[in-house]
Amino acid sequence: MYNVLIVEDDPMVAMINEQYISRSESFRVIGKCGSGQEALELLEKKSADLVILDVYMPKMNGIETLREIRSRNIPVSVIMVTAANDLDTFEAATRLGAIDYLVKPFDYQRFKLALDKFDAKSSTLRGGNVLNQNMIDKVMGAAVSEHEAAPKGIQEKTRAMIIDSLAASGGWMTGEEIAEKTGLSSVTVRRYMNHLVESGSVTGKMNYETGGRPSMMYRV
Repeated sequence: MYNVLIVEDDPMVAMINEQYISRSESFRVIGKCGSGQEALELLEKKSADLVILDVYMPKMNGIETLREIRSRNIPVSVIMVTAANDLDTFEAATRLGAIDYLVKPFDYQRFKLALDKFDAKSSTLRGGNVLNQNMIDKVMGAAVSEHEAAPKGIQEKTRAMIIDSLAASGGWMTGEEIAEKTGLSSVTVRRYMNHLVESGSVTGKMNYETGGRPSMMYRV
């Protein structure tokens, strides 16, 4: 379970961010702060894995807050969520190690992609002290690259729905079971599963224990 701190001076936006986070069983909100100074004080007392950080805040903006987090060596990842779409702010955030940058307004799927990217990085780094190139590539942004490189005809909304269905099952599913659960046609499911297996988002295996014709099974 990842502990998340939301730093946002707009109560409505903070509530929406909290609702998005609550959709995932792997994340929980441990606090909401309306200023950078309040966030720094809380981070000194509570352990957080991830900070959702706005830029435009009074007294101490998000970039100043992130810079202070780094100067204090607080071990936390940061996703910027902001209306600031200028190049200088973006470059400042990335130089300070922000793992993603969401420009308002954004939808749930883009927010979820940012959480997935953080989860992929954290899961990889927990695997041990030695990294191979595949692990490094995953940490350096495989989730975003994979999203951007989706072939023609692959829709992110449908792709996310299939992955969510697989994750919710907690085990292996056949293409027919996925089609039944998502309401998609078998042909559509087959096309998406080929893409997801090739991109490494999903693992596939052949099941020879069906008592008849072998079938493919999938899991996240």
